[in-house]
Amino acid sequence: MKNKVKYIVQRAIKPIKGIIIVPGDKSISHRALMFGSLATGLTKITGFLDGYDSLSTLQSFREMGVEIYGPKQNILCISGAGIYGLKNPKKNIYLGNSGTSMRLLTGLLAGQKFDTKLTGDLSLNKRPMNRVAIPLRLMGAKIKTDKYGVPPVKILGNRLTGINYIMPIASAQVKSCLLLAGIYAKGETKIIEPGCTRDHTERMLKSFGYKIKQKENTISLVGGSKLKASKIKIPADISSAAFFLVAASIIPNSDLLLKKVGINPTRIGVINILRKMGADINLLNEKIYCNEPVADINIKYAKLKGIDIPLNQVPLAIDELPILLVAAANAEGITRLRGASELRVKECDRISAMAKGFKTIGVKTSVYEDGIDIFGTKVYKGGCINSYGDHRIAMSFTIAALKATDVIVIDDCTNVSTSFPNFNLLLTTLGINIKEVKY
Repeated sequence: MKNKVKYIVQRAIKPIKGIIIVPGDKSISHRALMFGSLATGLTKITGFLDGYDSLSTLQSFREMGVEIYGPKQNILCISGAGIYGLKNPKKNIYLGNSGTSMRLLTGLLAGQKFDTKLTGDLSLNKRPMNRVAIPLRLMGAKIKTDKYGVPPVKILGNRLTGINYIMPIASAQVKSCLLLAGIYAKGETKIIEPGCTRDHTERMLKSFGYKIKQKENTISLVGGSKLKASKIKIPADISSAAFFLVAASIIPNSDLLLKKVGINPTRIGVINILRKMGADINLLNEKIYCNEPVADINIKYAKLKGIDIPLNQVPLAIDELPILLVAAANAEGITRLRGASELRVKECDRISAMAKGFKTIGVKTSVYEDGIDIFGTKVYKGGCINSYGDHRIAMSFTIAALKATDVIVIDDCTNVSTSFPNFNLLLTTLGINIKEVKY
């Protein structure tokens, strides 16, 4: 069992200035690993995120017989097994805290010739899986969860048939799960989204030479084609960059440059929302990495104002909403978030967790089923925050501590390493006083 970790964070005493590179994109790392394992030939991945979540995906493919070399200095080489080359794992596949691994692998494994069982830690085993199990069953998949629709997930390999599926909620994980299942299905799999979601899976399929069709909010592919090995360059993760974007926005006289960050249009809600709040953000040196747009991001301190977060930006910033609420706490006026009920079923109930943390440090909120109002304030105090084992809650209140009048202690931060292994180190290099204590 891992030791628990808590952070002790002091108020920032100087501006945040410098040039940093945050780790590789977690969503893209998962997908590059999966498609590289299913491709024919040798795939080389640079910029791979070696956090616990993506390493859980890596270990699962090793257990299914895929030869994977690394990661070494964030470089990974995969000798692909081909789409029909995976082997029956000798034991249950353990995925730690990674919901992406769990949901995407459920689709990928539904069309195999062997049976598998997916499980995770206490947090992952509470997360809803019916959202992928139900449409997969329509394709002929044989999937069993516990009676509440949560893991462990038992998958009985079976032949699949393509479907036309109208997604009831916008979810990149559900879409990606069905596209992976569609590779193994007979005929065409067509997915219709109710709103825009991150499209890394579609871009990655193209990088591996798999034909897909896209028209407005409809994505389709025909099963049975091969994936061809590729060289994949992964940009820095905008979800990780978001913590530093907010930090530089709220600390006076800050001027920070983040290098080679992914600016996929389906992921830049955090930039759009911060700009609407008055943030000073500029994109420099824009380029393309393997179908993914990338840029250096310059962020300077600016006085922020409260806003009504546009509904169409919520899916584009779903993982960044907790840290955006910290920006809201430091803005003038009220920030209103709605249409974010998805936050209730993340690693924890993120709406509730943020509201409780804000109450502890003296930031006024009003909570709703699908959102929250944040009443911006010039001053808030220190205190002890429960992160509920959620890495994004832990990192968000770490940034909040930079403006608190006293020390903020954040409990249960162990899972920060799932997505951002060198978070504390980067803060320290920027002059932030953060102490990590094991207990």
